Amino acid sequence: MNRTEINIIIGLKDLEELISVFAIVFDMPGFISPSKMHLQKLLGSDTFFAIVAKREDKIIGGLTVYTLDQYYLEKPLAYIYDLAVLTKYQRQGIGKALITFTNEYCKEKGYAEVFVQADKADDYAIEFYRSTQPSAEESVVHFAYNLDKKKI
Repeated sequence: MNRTEINIIIGLKDLEELISVFAIVFDMPGFISPSKMHLQKLLGSDTFFAIVAKREDKIIGGLTVYTLDQYYLEKPLAYIYDLAVLTKYQRQGIGKALITFTNEYCKEKGYAEVFVQADKADDYAIEFYRSTQPSAEESVVHFAYNLDKKKI
């Protein structure tokens, strides 16, 4: 059995490979990635990090996190923005391992909470997140204001 390694991304190559995984899993044909300069800037930011799952040095899944400073507490929040695992590797515990790693990492770094959203229509995602034993589940409606003509 191949061993899956879970790690924080530190290099541009891994972030680009993770974005390719997202484009495949989220069925985004024709997706054009932002410039290397933009991605490098993101990697150097204190408000973003990404975690990947690798097998045989190939990224098979991962997630991205944005850090949100808050005014209720001095501890920040961690918002999981995207999480995906290549179809071939799904239902093998990799997604749960990514969530567990993220929670442990954030706890170690002094975050108050990790949270993630799932579309109401995405039964698979909701079932998955429920299986990770969250401490709370909230029913919210997400509103977006697209400020650019193109949609991502």
